[in-house]
Amino acid sequence: MNERPIVILTALDLEYRAVREYLTGLRLHRHRAGTRFEVGRLADGACRVVLGLVGKGNQPAAVLTERAITEFDPFALLFVGVAGALWPHVGLGDVVVATHVYAYHGGTSEDDGFKARPRAWEISHEPDQVARHLVRGGSWARRLPGGSAVPEVKFGPIAAGEVVQDSAISAHARWVRDTYNDALAIEMEAAGVAQAAHLNRSLPTVVVRGISDRADGTKVTTDGAGWQPKAVANAAAFAVALAEELAKEARHHPPTEGRPMTEHIKNVATGHARVGVQAGHIHGNVSIGLPPAAVLDFSAQLVELRDRLRLARKAGEVDEDTYAAAEQEIAAATESLSERSEQGRSKAMIALKRLRGLLVDVADLAANVASVITAVRGPQ
Repeated sequence: MNERPIVILTALDLEYRAVREYLTGLRLHRHRAGTRFEVGRLADGACRVVLGLVGKGNQPAAVLTERAITEFDPFALLFVGVAGALWPHVGLGDVVVATHVYAYHGGTSEDDGFKARPRAWEISHEPDQVARHLVRGGSWARRLPGGSAVPEVKFGPIAAGEVVQDSAISAHARWVRDTYNDALAIEMEAAGVAQAAHLNRSLPTVVVRGISDRADGTKVTTDGAGWQPKAVANAAAFAVALAEELAKEARHHPPTEGRPMTEHIKNVATGHARVGVQAGHIHGNVSIGLPPAAVLDFSAQLVELRDRLRLARKAGEVDEDTYAAAEQEIAAATESLSERSEQGRSKAMIALKRLRGLLVDVADLAANVASVITAVRGPQ
């Protein structure tokens, strides 16, 4: 239970329930600001999943996406739900995976008209490749409800604004189709999600939308024909299959921090000599080891964290197995920091991240661990 999770967010309760059906062992996680997440696992146990509801609109989507990322430190994020098609070749029930997200409301109003100034976010290369490979294999369709037709999965841009578009002839509808003529679908939250992910070290993020209407004035008809739950089910099935594949990639090819060295230099120190830093070019400040004051400060924080952990055990918030494992990680972090070296700091970070994974279901403790991680990591 100490691995980083994948976060799956939805805007509507219908979308939330569709994803939730694929998860097991769900436990409620209360954020200190009141937001409720559920933490469980994919049915095959492939990875931990955090499920959250952001509501309608790009602004709440951005805030709650940031909240989920900060709280759980996921290895990837999926945003799943429905959207309206902008072109006839995009069929009802089809699944659209966003290659780009356009925040289309940006612009400038001048005497000769409105000039678009959109923001755009592009899907990360690796999840894009994983999603396309998943489509080619076709195995994801096994997760569709029994008797469901297999929808097409299309890759292309999605436009995200702040209005519900349900017309093909209004001025707004014509402007969107003229200005963003490569967009396959339109909705109201993906820009907020994409922005929050981008600001968090470009967290790998995939927007998956099922087409529930044509954004052309026929939404009442298509909703009446039951296309919204069909589109939701299709998007949820593909997203869960994608989550499983991304989890496999994360296990077999974990990301490394920083860039690998392009030159190999052998250094031999004899006698009592020690090598502090050897490099071709150095930019910025260089420090060797941690100052004693920093070690003492981190140690004090870890002592406080251990005390809070004991209180949580007494209150029944942490079981004995989790408590024992958490104690081991705190001890490992304390010992590593006492080395007063960058290598020790790195080992401490690993232990603290494992500790956060162990305590993810106890909001206050997880927040305390996150604070210690931030302090140990230092300014970026």
